[in-house]
Amino acid sequence: MTTTDVAFLVYPGMALLDLAGPFEVLHRLPSARLRLVWKDTASVMSETGAAIVPQARFAEVPSADVLCVPGGGGQIDLMEDEETLGWVRAVGERARFVTSVCTGSLVLGAAGLLGGYRATTHWASLPLLAAYGAVPVEERVVVDRNRITGAGVTAGIDFALRLAAILASDATAEAIELAIEYDPAPPFAAGHPRTARPAIVDLVRSRFSERLARRSAQAARFGGRGASASG
Repeated sequence: MTTTDVAFLVYPGMALLDLAGPFEVLHRLPSARLRLVWKDTASVMSETGAAIVPQARFAEVPSADVLCVPGGGGQIDLMEDEETLGWVRAVGERARFVTSVCTGSLVLGAAGLLGGYRATTHWASLPLLAAYGAVPVEERVVVDRNRITGAGVTAGIDFALRLAAILASDATAEAIELAIEYDPAPPFAAGHPRTARPAIVDLVRSRFSERLARRSAQAARFGGRGASASG
């Protein structure tokens, strides 16, 4: 059986579930070899304070069948990190599938990997994808050719199940879904602005305000560079 190499970018300030959800699904594929990749192998702290131990350095993973970039507050700093963007770009250009969860899609965009592709991200940052040449789509999982992007945080599980079906079969993905008892029944109808009460939407937006301001500024700078280059 041919091994499918899956490289997860890990970094300080990443959202733990953005990584853990897809990792839990994809490690159940018998042909998959999953690696957590960063600049070095020292522990990195997720945004919730849980430590993640990278398994390989950038130089040790020059290519992969699947590239997956999670999001989180630390994604903002990555947008200015040329070493990381360079690795993402190099691996993504050769990967069979280029994927992300949540605001990890903004990293793909900054690396030049989403131009002309339909994509999604966390609802609060969705409009920003356009600055990176992507076509924002308000869906939980968006598949456009070999780009597969998941919306916010928990959508990483949905994304990974879709990818598992592509890499193996629908039956394999169904078996994984059952094995992890992925049968969501949220106690509140508040998982997206289209169903949450306006007061809750305002509350969450206010909590994200600083991040969104920084992301918006980055997107404006990136869009300006693109306009200058094309003009």
